[in-house]
Amino acid sequence: MKLGKVEFCHFLQLIALFLCLSGMSQAELSRSRSKPYFQSGRSRTKRSWVWNQFFVLEEYMGSDPLYVGKLHSDVDKGDGSIKYILSGEGASSIFIIDENTGDIHATKRLDREEQAYYTLRAQALDRLTNKPVEPESEFVIKIQDINDNEPKFLDGPYTAGVPEMSPVGTSVVQVTATDADDPTYGNSARVVYSILQGQPYFSVEPKTGVIKTALPNMDREAKDQYLLVIQAKDMVGQNGGLSGTTSVTVTLTDVNDNPPRFPRRSYQYNVPESLPVASVVARIKAADADIGANAEMEYKIVDGDGLGIFKISVDKDTQEGIITIQKDLDFEAKTSYTLRIEAANKDADPRFLSLGPFSDTTTVKIIVEDVDEPPVFSSPLYPMEVSEATQVGNIIGTVAAHDPDSSNSPVRYSIDRNTDLERYFNIDANSGVITTAKSLDRETNAVHNITVLAMESQNPSQVGRGYVAITILDINDNAPEFAMDYETTVCENAQPGQVIQKISAVDKDEPSNGHQFYFSLTTDATNNHNFSLKDNKDNTASILTRRNGFRRQEQSVYYLPIFIVDSGSPSLSSTNTLTIRVCDCDADGIAQTCNAEAYVLPAGLSTGALIAILACVLTLLVLILLIITMRRRKKEPLIFDEERDIRENIVRYDDEGGGEEDTEAFDMAALRNLNVIRDTKTRRDVTPEIQFLSRPTFKSIPDNVIFREFIWERLKEADVDPCAPPYDSLQTYAFEGNGSVAESLSSLDSISSNSDQNYDYLSDWGPRFKRLADMYGTGQESLYS
Repeated sequence: MKLGKVEFCHFLQLIALFLCLSGMSQAELSRSRSKPYFQSGRSRTKRSWVWNQFFVLEEYMGSDPLYVGKLHSDVDKGDGSIKYILSGEGASSIFIIDENTGDIHATKRLDREEQAYYTLRAQALDRLTNKPVEPESEFVIKIQDINDNEPKFLDGPYTAGVPEMSPVGTSVVQVTATDADDPTYGNSARVVYSILQGQPYFSVEPKTGVIKTALPNMDREAKDQYLLVIQAKDMVGQNGGLSGTTSVTVTLTDVNDNPPRFPRRSYQYNVPESLPVASVVARIKAADADIGANAEMEYKIVDGDGLGIFKISVDKDTQEGIITIQKDLDFEAKTSYTLRIEAANKDADPRFLSLGPFSDTTTVKIIVEDVDEPPVFSSPLYPMEVSEATQVGNIIGTVAAHDPDSSNSPVRYSIDRNTDLERYFNIDANSGVITTAKSLDRETNAVHNITVLAMESQNPSQVGRGYVAITILDINDNAPEFAMDYETTVCENAQPGQVIQKISAVDKDEPSNGHQFYFSLTTDATNNHNFSLKDNKDNTASILTRRNGFRRQEQSVYYLPIFIVDSGSPSLSSTNTLTIRVCDCDADGIAQTCNAEAYVLPAGLSTGALIAILACVLTLLVLILLIITMRRRKKEPLIFDEERDIRENIVRYDDEGGGEEDTEAFDMAALRNLNVIRDTKTRRDVTPEIQFLSRPTFKSIPDNVIFREFIWERLKEADVDPCAPPYDSLQTYAFEGNGSVAESLSSLDSISSNSDQNYDYLSDWGPRFKRLADMYGTGQESLYS
């Protein structure tokens, strides 16, 4: 009869219980036939029991305590005088003992995986005296295992990789399951492995758990990942055993098993002939099912008529072949090119070379398109030479350019004036002949780099550029001169023949054989008795003294003219004057002072003293002017000082009239506009009750051209005057014009009037009107008598 899982477990429990009982029957204490013996001084009772260990089944699920075993001593007569006690691990809490019978029971469910055994101590005591009748003895209760734990994969789930196209039996990964049951008892912990999912591609070793490939030629490009389910079962895989599972993800890694292939057998591209060198013409790519390093490409041109015109390189990021131009294209020379291009894997796997060649080829045809090109010069650079002595208009050289297109349009030439700002050169627009337009000077500019423009007559927008380097050849047109400004001194105690100066010369010209200068004194200076010159024949000369006893009192400075000739053809010469100062020197011949005034100044005043005297005189003159100015200001009458404008923009008159306060007596608007209509305004400096002295009102003023022009001229002068104050000011114009309808503005004419007006009241207005009172008052007859 086939047992189920539950019935099988119960059957095992019954067998284990039977074994425990039989073991306990053997381990029960039996009475020893030997008698206890006594020894003088002390007595020793021989132990009358012998035991080894007890066994108890784990995971007991019954309601009653589980019987473990029985303790019994030969001393126990069965009259109840002996009692048994238990101590150690789990005593009283897990294990209890009947003190009368010695029966041991387990009160709790036991788990071997938590604790496999318990160590306890047992002792038999006299019930009355509570003294041990037997020595204490130690025993072990072992927990007997049952299959209650399934295998577990502690490291799962697993991931692994294996190269594609691997042979059968290639190891992928090893899985391991653990079982917590007792491996020493039965088959509860004996595990076997099997594969539940992943067949027929993979298999697993039942005992080791090693997963291996089961099919050959697994292709990553077809399927690159597999999910496996592995089972581990205890009880050696028998029925009733417990099992656990885990997953294993296996990824096929790439190998170079696919050759590159071009999607098309031929390509065609159109490019303009004006495309610059190094420009990209086209991009082509060969497909490869592999990835990573196995898909890296190498491209090369293996055949065709454009081997020297084009080149191909690989784009590391996209693995594309990039075709670029190496030389200029010319539609007129060649209209198309054909290239045979090969693509191959950079690193081929020799295991798969039998699958076929790991390369592919394609044809690329490049069509050159015609464009309107600018004129092209026959040479990229035209070197020319011309002497700096050449005449204006002389021919230097010729440049030539042509239209490369089939139309062959005529070309006109010109010079880019940005490269010839001084306009030294001209070019014939039709022939390209370059001539001089100005006199040339090599010392100013030795080389002229100019750009010549060639323009198509039919399409002026097409402009070609040619470069001309004109070297100016030197002629001897610069006379030699002193190399520097020499400061030559001679000591008063100099001896004859003493060298006081060494001179040299420079020349702006650059002769091919180098400079050679000749020095001598001029004809007038040859016979002087003071100095001589010696030509050192190395482009230098020495100045020597002819006598001794130079005195500054007699002559402090000597001028020595020196004649310098170069070796040019024709040779040029110049006269340079060397200034020699007579100085007082110390014992080492070092000049101390060269000023001739040192002997003259002691007789008179020194320069510092003269400057101090002049400063004092100037200071006194300034003080005197200040005093005179202050006195004049004190004498001037103060008229309405309390109303003076701080800007002083009103011109004061020290004569008859209202003075500077008479701002209402004359309206400036009348000067700016002669057609103004003025109303009567009352003077602010006149007593209010006197109204008839105010100026008459002008209702209309005729337009006087002369007067208006005079006013506007004065206004313009004031506007452009840089010294004019930056604020509005009153300008006085001492000109009345011709034929003014207002007649004279002076009050002096009133003397000859026949008016009977009495002006004696003017004497009562104060000192400001004293002059008017004298003129118009009672004393006017005596004034002019």
